[in-house]
Amino acid sequence: MDNAIWVMPTHIIAAAGIVINDNDEILMVKANRGGWVFPGGQVEVGENVIDAVKREVMEETGIDIEVGEVFCISSNTCKHPGYNGVKEVPTKIMLDFICRAKGGIPRPSDENSESAYFSREKAQELITAPAIVERFKAYLEYAGRPIYMEYVTRPNFQLKLKRQI
Repeated sequence: MDNAIWVMPTHIIAAAGIVINDNDEILMVKANRGGWVFPGGQVEVGENVIDAVKREVMEETGIDIEVGEVFCISSNTCKHPGYNGVKEVPTKIMLDFICRAKGGIPRPSDENSESAYFSREKAQELITAPAIVERFKAYLEYAGRPIYMEYVTRPNFQLKLKRQI
């Protein structure tokens, strides 16, 4: 392959955390663009994934965390037209971690209208986005080995692969 015409592939790397408090409740945020989700977001240039989870949870909720093990690795393999000056949104790799709350009081942010702790059952009821539902199921099913999933979210959600790794 001629390197002069080869374009390196682009993927968004994102990281999120299921944050558990001392009462065994799960931290959730009500996103401005949708329903309830667990906190997370894109890894910034030059940032490591663990620091990204800590930063995203702190920015979105005001909660300081300890990041534990990865319970899910997922790939959203669809590309779609961008927004806010972005021409195309590329494929995305998500790393989901089990985290422990170390301190802080849940609060809203620029990205969400509310953040709060809920029981596992209530958290599961609140999640409506199909990809988040599947990623939360991976947390509930976690038995020491992470789940790998591939899905597309557009035009409609489709789970293409799910297996333990």
